[in-house]
Amino acid sequence: MIITDTHTHLYSEAFDEDRAAIINRALAEGVERFFIPAIDSTYTQRMFELEQQYPKHVFLMMGLHPTHVKEDYEDELLHVSKMLKEHKFYAVGEIGVDLYWEKSFLKQQQLAFKSQIRMAKEHKLPIVIHCREAFDEIFEVLEDEKGEDLRGIFHCFTGSLEQAKQAISYNMKLGIGGVVTFKNGKIDTFLNQIDLQHIVLETDAPYLAPAPYRGKRNESSYIVNVLEKIALLYDKDVKEIASITTANSKDVFGI
Repeated sequence: MIITDTHTHLYSEAFDEDRAAIINRALAEGVERFFIPAIDSTYTQRMFELEQQYPKHVFLMMGLHPTHVKEDYEDELLHVSKMLKEHKFYAVGEIGVDLYWEKSFLKQQQLAFKSQIRMAKEHKLPIVIHCREAFDEIFEVLEDEKGEDLRGIFHCFTGSLEQAKQAISYNMKLGIGGVVTFKNGKIDTFLNQIDLQHIVLETDAPYLAPAPYRGKRNESSYIVNVLEKIALLYDKDVKEIASITTANSKDVFGI
């Protein structure tokens, strides 16, 4: 059984003390594929080092996270563009809009989002979307950019059934992680109405640990708890869910 974690920040400082143990635990659980989203230029070297250490298991993305869109965002976008030309990446991400912490950079976030979507199209790559309290703002940009060359993953999907269908209409898979195990997560009430072909698994480690680890540091091995919950919701065997969601990840990332 091969499990794919489509979103995990394994280069995070949260893992500096035990990164090898964290990865080995995940590998022991059958998590053989780790897709690594970018945050900003300060993490690029860490990402490259992780890839060098685990070349058969680690697959990098490049992008500017919306919460890191600040006054210097244009310089950061130049870094993204430069890296995409110089190195092999499997997606542009994570990119999008986040209005949870502050709203003062909304315009810049949307401009950065749109710019990076166009970079993805230029390099024929999928995008990985970060959306927090910003569905309308995200959909506004996707509506402008929709087409056969737009595809990717709506990371950490936490919206409604209607929003799920809208995301899927833009050729997005839904990234399902720890939230599906939360008592108040809500997506578990309708997820089985979404065809499994639109679902991929993720952890977003070190964030959003699933039950029973909620509130603690997340790690990629905990994706098994997400897998088991989805198997329960769809009334299918965990191996079948792992197989389908890994196939879906290959459809997105091309590997």
